[in-house]
Amino acid sequence: MSEYYVYIMTNQSKTLYIGVSNNLRRRVAEHKSKLIPGFTQKYNIDKIVYFEVTNDVYSAITREKQIKGWIRKKKIALIESVNPEWKDLSEYW
Repeated sequence: MSEYYVYIMTNQSKTLYIGVSNNLRRRVAEHKSKLIPGFTQKYNIDKIVYFEVTNDVYSAITREKQIKGWIRKKKIALIESVNPEWKDLSEYW
């Protein structure tokens, strides 16, 4: 069964980036190593602070869009509901 991840990454200034991937570890490593030009490279997004997993790609995409549509305060509340200290979750991988 495939797994799909919706994730939130950040930087030292707490700029938020929301994405979706079928391989979370690979994708986070790409962001951290700045392999792909774009938002995460430009803003030095290098810390994963939240993720969810589902077996349905359409659910993951829908959830990503839902979270992206939220106001910042609600996104922060989501992160802090499971990671109040904004620790880099990839430290434990």
